[in-house]
Amino acid sequence: MELVAVDIGGTHTRFSLARISDDGLIKLGDPVTLQTTDFVTLQSAWARFAGLIDGEIPRAAAIAVAGPVSSDVVRLTNNPWVLNIGRIPEQLGLDRVTVINDFEAVAHAVANAGPDQFEHLAGPAEPLPAEGTISVIGPGTGLGVAYLRREASGDYHVQATEGGHIDFAPLDAIDDILLGRLRERYRRVSVERVVSGPAIVDIYQAMAAIEGKAINEYDDRTLWQLGVSGENALAAAAVDRFCLSLGAVAGDIALAHGAGSVVIAGGLGYRIREVLLKSGFGARFCAKGRYESMMAAMPVKLITHPQPGLFGAAAAYAREYFC
Repeated sequence: MELVAVDIGGTHTRFSLARISDDGLIKLGDPVTLQTTDFVTLQSAWARFAGLIDGEIPRAAAIAVAGPVSSDVVRLTNNPWVLNIGRIPEQLGLDRVTVINDFEAVAHAVANAGPDQFEHLAGPAEPLPAEGTISVIGPGTGLGVAYLRREASGDYHVQATEGGHIDFAPLDAIDDILLGRLRERYRRVSVERVVSGPAIVDIYQAMAAIEGKAINEYDDRTLWQLGVSGENALAAAAVDRFCLSLGAVAGDIALAHGAGSVVIAGGLGYRIREVLLKSGFGARFCAKGRYESMMAAMPVKLITHPQPGLFGAAAAYAREYFC
């Protein structure tokens, strides 16, 4: 079976041809990455992708979208596109389509990826458990959250959530200052305002204000480069603070899900993996008072599959139509 896998995010929309073999093995072709803001609709981005493909495009698609898929009309969280699911087959010339939340797709990827596609971050250095709940968390343009539950039978179930929009809970004086600055701009401050790619700008500016330094108007991409490389000491401190916040939020999500393990996903997590390993991420993950020993017993992994959204979307399609 051949299909088109699509992963629509706030910044990028990725396409890939996918092949599902009779034994369920999924193989992705080379991904095509487009800037979401360069297109006004999915239909126009699809046309661009189709023009880059040699031969006829498959008449089936698996589409992961960065937003809740709870009705026939899907409004993306950090993207102005609006999808009418019922019209997608007609608009794109498809016979079959699966539309799911983007982190629901990533959870499918976690369920189907081999152990060699995970890197250890914190907790015991052991594989993800074969049974129980796994929280899946990924900072990108926003903060994606989902979970999967593995059954003793070998089957699994995935649940999309909007956990990135829970309230941000400060844990120290620097967090208090960051929250105060954000509250001046937003009526409600969610964890996505602190744990996402663009959030590095606000973290950096808050730390500059604390130190009484002039606030340089860097964009988020520049700050990540300066911080991860260590070229700029204040940017590096902002990256460390981000890692602390990611650890705290990941631990909160795991508690809420009743999880026994956690997977960090997303391109940003992969790019800063070396910094995460050296940061206070693991300590903040475990710092849950009376539950500290329970948190320390959870393996925390980073999925290293290069395209978990595309891979997971294809896996979800295979489950819907062939399982």
